[in-house]
Amino acid sequence: MRASTVYDSSLIQLPKTYNQKGNITAINNLEGIIPFTIDRVYYLYDIPGGEGRGGHAHKSLKQLIIAASGSFALTLADGTTKQTFNLSKPYFGLYMPAGLWRELHNFSSSAICLVLASEKYDEDDYIRSEQEFNRYKQNHDSSAIRRSG
Repeated sequence: MRASTVYDSSLIQLPKTYNQKGNITAINNLEGIIPFTIDRVYYLYDIPGGEGRGGHAHKSLKQLIIAASGSFALTLADGTTKQTFNLSKPYFGLYMPAGLWRELHNFSSSAICLVLASEKYDEDDYIRSEQEFNRYKQNHDSSAIRRSG
């Protein structure tokens, strides 16, 4: 299996049902829109101005990140490349495979970050330092090359 890169992440347009009284977006498991089964949903809110979130990676967890309200930026890194996405529409989500470093920043006032996750919380799945992440990526990338070669 090939190690994840930032190019494996993608913006996904979610279904939007228009109504003059307000729009709705519904997300259902197994409809093929999200490339994993949702096992956990959580959201971040009341983030003070200038604060960031994230600053970690996951070994196996996949996520879809949505700006349910307001806006924020999400910077992904794979040990070689960094890419920043600006999220501001509640009918777009950023898919992140496992094995990417993430940092959320530039939250607007009253922003809500909705996260759909492939697994329940597991502290052992986290990589919490960039130095540890870079070692993990080097080992993981080397293993993937040996398996394919």
